[in-house]
Amino acid sequence: MSDQEIEDFDVDNISDTSRMIPSLPPYNMDDQLLPMETRSRWGCWIWTVFVSGANFLAFLVNSVVLGAIFTIVLTPTIVVVYFGFKCHSRVLHSDASYCKTLLDDNSSSALIILGFVMMSPLIVLAMALYCGLARRLRLFMLFQPYTRALYKGVRWRWYDEGGICSCVKEWNNHVKAWV
Repeated sequence: MSDQEIEDFDVDNISDTSRMIPSLPPYNMDDQLLPMETRSRWGCWIWTVFVSGANFLAFLVNSVVLGAIFTIVLTPTIVVVYFGFKCHSRVLHSDASYCKTLLDDNSSSALIILGFVMMSPLIVLAMALYCGLARRLRLFMLFQPYTRALYKGVRWRWYDEGGICSCVKEWNNHVKAWV
């Protein structure tokens, strides 16, 4: 390149007054031939509330599934630690017959330690179960982008995938991941 071309190139590309993008680009440019039409101000507010509600509902669904899985998997730890604390003389010292006949302070301490030791692998197991279930049920596909509120014609995120649980299309067996 000659010196004149390099100077022209530098002047054209480096500018103090570069143009900024006036609005957000469309969400999915692959499916759109023309730029999508923006919504009116009130339409944008209404759709923002609707998308926020849908995302909050998706958050609640994920939270309920996560809570149920963790409660089921961590039940043995909860029971062992509960009985350890319940029967120890310096903590709750219950007058139940099994505390008097079966568990003394040493065995109660052993139950507490056993419960906390077995908690770590059970938390990993519960998280692996949740991730596998969330992937199989496509729970994270329930969350919607906020560009739906800005532009008309944005499809639901899970629409191209064959539904929320991919009931329409077959599950892709070629791609597998260990959790």
